[in-house]
Amino acid sequence: MLVSMKEILVRASKENYAVPAPNVMSEMDARAMLEAAEEMNAPIIIDVGYSANPDILMFGSYLTKLCEDASVPVAINLDHGGAFAEAIMAIKAGFTSIMVDRSTLPYEENVKEVKELVKVAHSIGVSVEAELGHVGQGEQYDVDRDAALTDPAQAKQYIEDTGIDCLAVAIGTAHGAYVGTPYLDFDRLAEIKKVVGADFPLVLHGGSGTGEEALGKVSKMGINKINIANDLFKAATIGIEEAKLSGNGYYTVYDVAKQSEKDTIKKYLEIFGTKGKAWKVERAAKKAVETTNIEK
Repeated sequence: MLVSMKEILVRASKENYAVPAPNVMSEMDARAMLEAAEEMNAPIIIDVGYSANPDILMFGSYLTKLCEDASVPVAINLDHGGAFAEAIMAIKAGFTSIMVDRSTLPYEENVKEVKELVKVAHSIGVSVEAELGHVGQGEQYDVDRDAALTDPAQAKQYIEDTGIDCLAVAIGTAHGAYVGTPYLDFDRLAEIKKVVGADFPLVLHGGSGTGEEALGKVSKMGINKINIANDLFKAATIGIEEAKLSGNGYYTVYDVAKQSEKDTIKKYLEIFGTKGKAWKVERAAKKAVETTNIEK
């Protein structure tokens, strides 16, 4: 069942759990994530990078069909949306959410560009995620970790200024594989949650490699969406290596990779408290994103 990301995250916030947002690169990845969610009776968010597929409209055509046919609530989110045109293409492709990433810009520019796309997205029922502070790269964790952590005092104002549906925060995670040991600022997270309010959904980028204990903890502290990518790619690679495929092994390599990714995301559905949290959507799947009057 294809729904808006806002619908998934509002429930997660109220019931205090997190929803995995795995990055998918292909139909194989998407099927693995959806099957895992169905087996765990859990909602899930499918994250897609704009460059993950050479034709996002083609990718969206079958990705939205897969999600519409799923027996659990699913949202499709554009991860780290860059140019304005990328966000529009994702919406055209059927995504029910976009991330407008302007986290490297000065505050006023960040707000201006995010607010512009919020107006467009909300006019047709699409959710918007944005980032305050900046989550850097794992390979330069010693530099990026403290470079742009989210200022709790600024978070509420940013939400009011932009009108976003969920906020990605920088509390010590990083994208990709870590060089060094990650350590999260739980006190900062608690303060951010206190400032923005218990019912406003927060997002954590860079979940891979952060550690099960830390991710389980933030899932109970107000983080409601956790992005996972590198752990899935690593699991698929290790699974293929351990299978020691040869000869006609090419025919089964996708099955091995898919199962490895599926097992990994099921583990996170348990850790984040998402298992068993699916609900019945009382409307036709194709009407999950309803068109509203576009503001003139």
